[in-house]
Amino acid sequence: MTLAAMIATVGGVGYLRPAPGTWGSLVALPMAYALHQLGGFPLLALATVICTGLGIWATAEMTRGKSDHDPSEIVIDEVAGQWLAIWAISYPAWAKGIEITALWPGWIAAFVLFRLFDIWKPGPVGWADGKEGPVGVMMDDVIAGLLAAIGVVLLAGFSHGVLGL
Repeated sequence: MTLAAMIATVGGVGYLRPAPGTWGSLVALPMAYALHQLGGFPLLALATVICTGLGIWATAEMTRGKSDHDPSEIVIDEVAGQWLAIWAISYPAWAKGIEITALWPGWIAAFVLFRLFDIWKPGPVGWADGKEGPVGVMMDDVIAGLLAAIGVVLLAGFSHGVLGL
């Protein structure tokens, strides 16, 4: 397996069936946890940016000369998007000195919302998905991750503010 294939498929996770995108999102969670434990939000944020850049390169390499610009085995985009969704709990945990596992409802919300937006492709997610090339492959998931992060923040505000939990 080439370096590009290792990166794009996240070590072969993208070959798991069914639903390789969901597998990619699931494997991103313990990776995000490890990054947060090692360096807090700054390391997770840096890793997300690097992952996105490497994902663009690896996707370009894997799709060069092929008609399918977004094959299902490429799941590095799901990792980048899922990590971005986790920013919504990583930052407050890091900033307030809270153990990130104490924010477990946020983990669930980030995963579910990211998968929902990645599959449903509302508004800007669908727009980015329609773009040809590796940037489009990565950007629809990055935007889905951003929408998921916003959703997590809104749900936390509702839960802690309105419901008082």
